[in-house]
Formats: sequence, C-alpha cells, structure tokens
Amino acid sequence: MPIPLPDGELGWLQQLPLPWPNAEVLARLIHETAWREETVLVYGKRHLQPRLSAWYGDAAYRYSGLTLAPAPFTPLLETIRAAVQEATGRDYNSVLLNYYRNERDSMGMHADDEPELGREPAIASLSFGAERVFVLRHKRSKETLRLPLTDGGLLLMSGQTQQNWLHGINKTRKPRGPRINLTFRKIR
Repeated sequence: MPIPLPDGELGWLQQLPLPWPNAEVLARLIHETAWREETVLVYGKRHLQPRLSAWYGDAAYRYSGLTLAPAPFTPLLETIRAAVQEATGRDYNSVLLNYYRNERDSMGMHADDEPELGREPAIASLSFGAERVFVLRHKRSKETLRLPLTDGGLLLMSGQTQQNWLHGINKTRKPRGPRINLTFRKIR
C-alpha cells in the first residue's frame, strides 16, 4: 500500500508473510544474531550507538566513520530476505539489523545516502517486537511524518526518499519491550 510522501516514495505492508509467528522470529533474531555495540562518528566526536547492531551480506558497509564487515546470511535471514524480495519485487544483498532493547534505545535522524547504495536506493525496513514511531523529516521544508512501525510490518523507502528526507527512531518515556529492525539494501 503506497503512503503519500512529497519528493519520495513509501510503501507499507502490515504483515510480511513468513513461515513462523512474529514472536518466534523476534526471539530467534535476538538469540541467533552476532550483536555488536558500535561507536560512530557524529559531528567529529565518537559516540556509542544507543542500540545493538549487526551486518550481514555480500559487502562491507560504511557510515558515520564506521566500517562494517559482513557476516554471511544465516538460514533464518535468507528466509526473511526471500520474503522481503517477494513482497517488494526488488533484490537485496545486505541487511543491517538494529536491536532496540527498550525505550532508551534510538536512531538519530539520518538519510541512507551513502554512495555504495546508488542514487535512488530501495531500503526495505522490517520490524519485529514492540511498536516504535518512525519519524521522517523533509530536508528543506521540515515537513514531518510519523509512522507507527508495528510487529511484522514492512516499510519500503525508494525513489528520491533518501535524497529529500531524514528518518529516525526517538527515545520514549513510555516503557517499551524489545524491537528488532532489519533494513535490507543493495550494496553496489
């Protein structure tokens, strides 16, 4: 289902079809993933990311002064990737997993506009676990859109979205359970 977005393209699927219940996928991802606590460069200073992450795929990935070496796709991630590719009609060779342990974990506003993603990358964002609000802010007009990312939901950002919009996940005051987000992408 398309979501109207000036200067960009968003699509939403309420539930990605998988052979397991969402709770089982979440539990398996938490326990089977090689989670890391990374330090990134933001405005010239090093900061510990407020979440855990992992990188799987065919190529290294660089952002915010960090280079992630890829681990090979696990059988679980291969099955999820195939379902995401089927749902979006696009191919992906890498996935960044982010583990938001509770309401204090977050993702700062950013665009996935690294050169190795190409000019108009398609980023497929799949969520499991606690609902969090995904914030998009237009780079010029400052228009803001807030989308609840629900358990099992798939958001596709494509076209000129990364050129024109920033996105992130804020900390919250309300207690939140664990959430894992997988962002599938194609590294060129």
